[in-house]
Amino acid sequence: MKQNFKKEYFSKMILVTGGTGLVGAHLIYFLLKNGQKVRAIHRKNSNLEAVKQVFSYYTDKPETLFNQIEWVEANLVDIAALTIAFEEIDYVYHAAAYVSFDPKNFQKLKKSNIEGTANIVNLCLSFNVKKLCHFSSIATLGKVENKKVTEEHFWNPDDDNNVYAISKYGAEMEVWRGTQEGLDAVILNPGVILGSGFWNQGTGVLFTKVYKGLSYYTKGVMGFVDVIDVVKIALKLMKSDCKNERFILVSESSSYQELLTKAAKAFNKKPPGKILQPWMLSLLCGLDYIKSLLTGTKQMLFKSTADSLSKKRHYNNSKVVDKLNYTFTPLKETIKRITENYLKDQTP
Repeated sequence: MKQNFKKEYFSKMILVTGGTGLVGAHLIYFLLKNGQKVRAIHRKNSNLEAVKQVFSYYTDKPETLFNQIEWVEANLVDIAALTIAFEEIDYVYHAAAYVSFDPKNFQKLKKSNIEGTANIVNLCLSFNVKKLCHFSSIATLGKVENKKVTEEHFWNPDDDNNVYAISKYGAEMEVWRGTQEGLDAVILNPGVILGSGFWNQGTGVLFTKVYKGLSYYTKGVMGFVDVIDVVKIALKLMKSDCKNERFILVSESSSYQELLTKAAKAFNKKPPGKILQPWMLSLLCGLDYIKSLLTGTKQMLFKSTADSLSKKRHYNNSKVVDKLNYTFTPLKETIKRITENYLKDQTP
């Protein structure tokens, strides 16, 4: 389907929340590369150098573009600081989110992801922002067995939803509420996002573990997507006349075994050869919980995470493919690029 692109999008001031995260950092690079003026929100202790590191994957002179960013220190519940950040803003990319699967952090998740998104939506309305792009998750979609999930599979509150998914669903409801009050918005539901950088958090940890040697894999299947695809689709949708719709962003579904094996081979490492059965994951989850109680250390593995590692989920990306005539990056190419960048970062 042919899309109409809005000329007024170009050369406007754009606000990015979550600019120091994986999606935000890659997004800012492409915005600046396209000649956009970017203002980005960051928290007090955010690592701005991590953004410059992401830029270095694309250019030999990352400082040139990095220095064009207008940084504003704010968090999603600091309305006074957010109000300053919204001055003269025309378009907003909302990529900031608190990520945790620990039920103990449910109040923090609601505060940041639901209340924080409500603040972003309210300010978009107050400042007459032309369009909002909200980065959500496939976790907010309904769960179906033996078929691909589409945008029409809606959230089921009776499912065994984890606390992060609940908070992201609540955030989506705030965006939909905004559209009823006159805000134009698009919601993106990416799968597990893979991208270069941030090797000690998120999916970056996965590549770090594979590089150091990972023996085990789980039987689950999940939808994966390249961070560059996520960013490029976001840019295309924001420039288009598309509004008040959601889109699943998944390049392809893959078993964790296939993903880890491809990454290991790219690193010239031995692929994982031992399977962690669901009962083993449950046992590890219980032991991790007991350890956290006895030692006061942070629990790392939760029931919801253990369950998802054994589930087989498949997703239908045809809506965004048809809408934009878009071709996703094959998972093999994504892994090749990420492992090459990882190895470059390990070189002194």
